[in-house]
Amino acid sequence: MLFNSLQFLCFFPIVVFIYFLIPHKLKNYWLLLASYYFYMCWNAKYVVLILFTTIITYVSGLLLERVNQRVHSERRKGLLKQSIVSLSLLTNLSLLLYFKYFNFIINILANLLSRIHIQLHFQEFDILLPVGISFYTFQALSYTMDVYRKEIPAEKNFFQYALFVSFFPQLVAGPIERSKNLLCQLTLPKKFDYKKAKEGLWLMLWGFFLKLVLADRIALFVDTVYGNYTDYAGGYLITATILFAVQIYCDFYGYSIIAIAAAKILGIDLMENFDAPYLSTSVAGFWRKWHISLTSWFKDYLYIPLGGSRKGRLRKYFNKLFVFLLSGLWHGASFSFVMWGGLNGFYQIIGEILQPVRNTATAILHLNRNSLAHKIIHVIGTFLLVDFAWIFFRASSFKVSLEIIKNMFSVHNPWIFFDGSIYNCGLDSKNFGLLLICLCILLFADYCKHKNIKIHEIIVQQDYWFQLLFMTFSIFFILTFGIWGPGYDETNFIYFQF
Repeated sequence: MLFNSLQFLCFFPIVVFIYFLIPHKLKNYWLLLASYYFYMCWNAKYVVLILFTTIITYVSGLLLERVNQRVHSERRKGLLKQSIVSLSLLTNLSLLLYFKYFNFIINILANLLSRIHIQLHFQEFDILLPVGISFYTFQALSYTMDVYRKEIPAEKNFFQYALFVSFFPQLVAGPIERSKNLLCQLTLPKKFDYKKAKEGLWLMLWGFFLKLVLADRIALFVDTVYGNYTDYAGGYLITATILFAVQIYCDFYGYSIIAIAAAKILGIDLMENFDAPYLSTSVAGFWRKWHISLTSWFKDYLYIPLGGSRKGRLRKYFNKLFVFLLSGLWHGASFSFVMWGGLNGFYQIIGEILQPVRNTATAILHLNRNSLAHKIIHVIGTFLLVDFAWIFFRASSFKVSLEIIKNMFSVHNPWIFFDGSIYNCGLDSKNFGLLLICLCILLFADYCKHKNIKIHEIIVQQDYWFQLLFMTFSIFFILTFGIWGPGYDETNFIYFQF
């Protein structure tokens, strides 16, 4: 069930209406039932996987707490707790490896054996990737780790814990919530909060604008060019690559905003997942503002346990590169994703190594780092580095990504921007003009967010007639200029594939 489908637009109001109508003691059971129905709309049989993950991590939490309370020997307690956590990690990650990486691993093994003249013939398994498996697996594992670290007590109510793992607004593509935030909120069923509901509706409209008007419009151009990269070389590919950076941002940010909005209407606050990342002045800054829930997950549960920056500079660089390589692999079973992650890690390492040189140059040239020009140059430079890495993310394979880079820079055809050729790639001149206007709206909204100006809070403080007029105009604009309806399929959010 997609957020941008009529099915969801019928499903969600029903869920909200019944949730606030029924007694408090039934609210979480209703949300759990709705969440499992939401997930089963994709593939009903895979609900067994999320239930299995839920049971394993729930039992792990209970066992960890039992060990803490009943085992007095610190050495024995440590060994038992490590064994429980290891078993939970091994079991859940094994499921993830099978469904997401089995064919990838077998292909690597076959290629390695072929180098020593051993031919491994096998037929690839036709394994359908369960929607959202990477997200709910990481969320459940974070709970186990939090109980292990004694940051939270083990949840005794199985149904409440099951709701934490499967809460439908963020089940499929995050944000990857922490037990300290979401699980604690679920302990107390919510009463209807008019202010939160109104704020949620405004956020939901913004999410639909990002997805339907911007992301799906850009996809028409990007899919055309990247799908025929041998025919659309040079300026076409450069334009498509720049636009893809905006597409994936609007697509994923749009999903996160709708998820946060849906939860807010139900009285639950989810964590922010994006914070105007393309206004960052460094790649490290970009990753503190992009997919925040995943970045912070890797930091808390992998980077810091590996030693973080506490064991010397070389170990710090290794840890950072390893985490980003693994982050790339988390996104997909392909070397192109690994390259994408590795590039982003490499950017940050080089940035740290060159920091003293940049500081010296800034001092010698008497540059003002707080000046607007200095910041703009850094924002543009950061965007270009991040955008180049996106090529490996968007391309269908590592080999294709290299061919795209070659075709991008080996062909020089600047005239396509002046003779109208650029308008023959899925978007005509009117759609391009509308796209530019919408990009300006996005830039303005991100700048306000960067300055901690919350536009939706300003709107809800206005008179009712203004709010009603503005909301009516917003809905009309999205319905008129959104990419939806006859002639278009309901497009998946990009991160559903992860």
